[in-house]
Amino acid sequence: MNRPLISSSSSRQKEYARLQAQLARTGWISEGSVQDRGPGAGGACYPWTRKVKGKTICVALSKEQYEWLKEAIANWRTVQETLRQMQRLSRAELFASLPNPKRRKRLGKKVLGLV
Repeated sequence: MNRPLISSSSSRQKEYARLQAQLARTGWISEGSVQDRGPGAGGACYPWTRKVKGKTICVALSKEQYEWLKEAIANWRTVQETLRQMQRLSRAELFASLPNPKRRKRLGKKVLGLV
């Protein structure tokens, strides 16, 4: 979800505080992915896969573990997106509020990581 660049410092601070509060409400988190392969698929019905040191690890789960881990993985993805937004706001605040060195040409938003 790309939000437009917020121009005023107070708006950035309010948005940043909102994102911090969102992080504080986050439940359990986990990396990886889970599948509901259903009965008769052959093998585990609820596999959880993730990368560890470049290798794919697969673990069979119960239905209850699958449901719990599915929510934890969704929370992890939300946390990652929230952190990306916080980084963008931090960079916007940095480049808007502190003096820049002299440059021959202006740096674009893409170079500054604002889009």
